[in-house]
Amino acid sequence: MTVDDAPPTRSFGRAIADIRDGLSHRQLWAHLGWQDIKQRYRRSVLGPFWITISQAVIALGLSILYSALFQANVPTFLPYIVTGFIIWNFISGCLIEGMDTFIANEGLIKHLPAPLSVYSLRTVWRQTLLFLHTMIVYAVIVIVFFPELDHQYSLSTGRCDDIAQGVLCHPGLGVGWLMAIPGFALVALNAVWASLLFGIVSTRFRDLPQLIGALVQLMFYMTPIVWPIDQLTATNGARHQLAHIVLPILKLNPFYHLVQVVRAPLLGQQIGWTSWAAVVAMTIVGWALALLALRNYRARVSYWV
Repeated sequence: MTVDDAPPTRSFGRAIADIRDGLSHRQLWAHLGWQDIKQRYRRSVLGPFWITISQAVIALGLSILYSALFQANVPTFLPYIVTGFIIWNFISGCLIEGMDTFIANEGLIKHLPAPLSVYSLRTVWRQTLLFLHTMIVYAVIVIVFFPELDHQYSLSTGRCDDIAQGVLCHPGLGVGWLMAIPGFALVALNAVWASLLFGIVSTRFRDLPQLIGALVQLMFYMTPIVWPIDQLTATNGARHQLAHIVLPILKLNPFYHLVQVVRAPLLGQQIGWTSWAAVVAMTIVGWALALLALRNYRARVSYWV
């Protein structure tokens, strides 16, 4: 290729090449992500397993508390709240740390000639390692509780016959559990573009991480992580009278769909087509915006940091 044939500085070709080159540097971002975990728990006896322990303690404490508040059965509510917390921590961690991904890697960006996508992939890979550690808690719960949860009751109605209407029960695990794998893959794809897009914008506007951090905290309470959705959907649910107000808002909540495409299979439920459609749409639109940001501002990040 001659100089005249080279793509211009601002082109989607260079943006796509950055993503492609970043993926080809797998050993680099995988090593950096693993070193982040080791450094965080340096000289600790249990190391990263403190993540598992802390997650188990929080989940057990909240499940006991909220099961009493919502009059839910603990063996039914515990898997629900554990899976919700695990997935939420992955999503929020990728988003919050993704906004600082280029700022935190200032030294490497200025001295290491690597694609920008390497640093986003490093962030998502680090959060994936944390996710895998916390999944140990879910595995223990499956071994202890799920044998007795086959065709068991929902959180408030005592039945599973309303599952088509969204009642959260545990019909038992089957081959549908494998749908959590493509669901998590889609969530991870969204995490990468979010880290790229918000990371670039945050290097220019340093107030954005504070704003997004506050919004993420708000969305935690607006997303059914610790509160059961069947309190709204069940005909005798405690908040059924608010269903016509809350459910339309919930369907517009992107975090709900991101959580649901992974949590539903882990609980033995089927993923609604609306959640699949919402997550796929977020993936397409998000990557389009991320590529646009890479196209226009990729060369400026090293100056902004």
